[in-house]
Amino acid sequence: MSSHGPRLLLQAAPFLHGTLTTPKLMREVVLATVPVIAAAAWFFGITALLVVAATTAGAVATERWLGRGARGASLRDNSALLTGILLALTLPPSIPLWMAFLGGAFGIAAGKLAFGGLGHNLFNPALVGRAFLQAAFPTALTTWIPPGGGFFALHASTFAWPMMRAPVDGITGPTPLSRLEFEHVATEFAPLLIGDVAGSLGETSAVVLLLCGLWLGLRRAFDWRIPVAVLGSVLVCSTALWAIDPARYATPWFTLASGGLLFGTVFMATDPVSSPVTPRGAWSFGVGIGVLVVLIRTWGGLQEGVMYAILLMNAATPLIERVAQPRAFGRRKTA
Repeated sequence: MSSHGPRLLLQAAPFLHGTLTTPKLMREVVLATVPVIAAAAWFFGITALLVVAATTAGAVATERWLGRGARGASLRDNSALLTGILLALTLPPSIPLWMAFLGGAFGIAAGKLAFGGLGHNLFNPALVGRAFLQAAFPTALTTWIPPGGGFFALHASTFAWPMMRAPVDGITGPTPLSRLEFEHVATEFAPLLIGDVAGSLGETSAVVLLLCGLWLGLRRAFDWRIPVAVLGSVLVCSTALWAIDPARYATPWFTLASGGLLFGTVFMATDPVSSPVTPRGAWSFGVGIGVLVVLIRTWGGLQEGVMYAILLMNAATPLIERVAQPRAFGRRKTA
């Protein structure tokens, strides 16, 4: 008598399968960036969409060319698409498109594939591309265009030739952080909430970023402890400094709403690969980012410190995870 299969099937736990997969998570975050892209297009026009297209093309092309497995197979998890979009939203609207393309390619190659692909990278790939562009082209990365000018208005530097000096637009404007540092004038809170200020594509409208972060949190797309720890530590540190000397230090609400803090908190610090997964590690990671942001903005040479704060804490994530491991019950503590 022949048997077509085992009568007793033994399997290891867990027996319940989660419905959240990597491609689905990436799609959720990509969907959350749509309102941010729409706000960038509203304030900066079609140039914002061109920058998003350039960085995404660089990231996707590099992933397809250098990705592991069959050519193009690694694109199915949507991580390259998300990396390109997030990188674009950290860039100024006047950046030449060839620089944006190069940043997307470098972010995937050096920030993701060099470590072995998705799940092995130590740093956020989009921030790696942003750091590369900041170091290689500091002038282009610190040239800000004020919002307005019409939807179809193109900046003089948008289609600049590679490796050639890009023409400078006749109208430039300071970001709220640079205006505070050099002119000692704080931007009013209402423009920061709406987004009618100069800055990177994705860091202008605080209201849009808060709504996107709330939606992602309700969808459980990230660990809620990280954004709460980041914003909470920034609020505590900036409030303490402002209470000591209100004439010298910025108000807490200005610190929270200006620059790339909200964008970095919602979309960058919460990266599940380069951030801790333990509860205590998430708290430590978020507090470290918040404290570093306040320190760099207050006493550093740069007006913005979100990118470097997140990258530094990304480097500390393995150590944080080692220290913050939960107690294993049923084992005797080693002497």
